Amino acid sequence: QVQLAESGGGLVQAGGSLRLSCAASASGRTLSRSAMGWFRQAPGLEREFVAAISWNSNTFYVDSVKGRFTISRDNAKNIVYLQVNSLKPEDTAVYYCALDQDGSSWPLLTPDYWGQGTQVTVSS
Repeated sequence: QVQLAESGGGLVQAGGSLRLSCAASASGRTLSRSAMGWFRQAPGLEREFVAAISWNSNTFYVDSVKGRFTISRDNAKNIVYLQVNSLKPEDTAVYYCALDQDGSSWPLLTPDYWGQGTQVTVSS
């Protein structure tokens, strides 16, 4: 069983920044070969892909966040980060961490596990 716990969301003005974190825990197993990523869901909309990172730190982003968001990971700590800069009101959403155990569909993610989400609200 894998558990994902997000943190770092909050309320920020347009143009501001946040750093989202996702701590993964899995008893008795390593997650260093897994692909991980972030999705988001705004009110009334479907959940959408934001960014992904492979086990060896290749990255992939949705076009709308390229140049503003940066995904990274620390395999020793089983943590993935999403640095979100130059935030816009349309970035307001619940951000979810996801883990794809084998990453075989890279650069797409087929999540096997999801976190509970962290709210990001950007005011204009």
